[in-house]
Amino acid sequence: MPPATRLIYKIVGEHEWLAATAEGRFIGSAVDIDDGFIHFSTAGQVAETAARHFSGRKGLLLVAVEAAALGEALKWEPSRGGALFPHLYDVLSLDAVCRVEPLPVGEDGRHRIPELEA
Repeated sequence: MPPATRLIYKIVGEHEWLAATAEGRFIGSAVDIDDGFIHFSTAGQVAETAARHFSGRKGLLLVAVEAAALGEALKWEPSRGGALFPHLYDVLSLDAVCRVEPLPVGEDGRHRIPELEA
């Protein structure tokens, strides 16, 4: 894990997160399940992830997760442009979640990313 990365982030639909909280764990979205791991982004990657994969989509949440709490199931792998992205090869225990915030869409169709901690 990059040493300066304490928190990683997952963009999820409100309905997916409600199901996860009811179950006590998050197994991933459809694309995560298809890929065999849960996709996360660092603070510096969230805006581009939102723009590329969730453009204009409403009803989203931004989930902040303690990277260290995920243990060895968290792998840093090259993805977009060769940048290292955090991928979780396990279910996400809600105990690792430290914050969940709405991810609203502005009038320009772009998501309003809150100030994020690395």
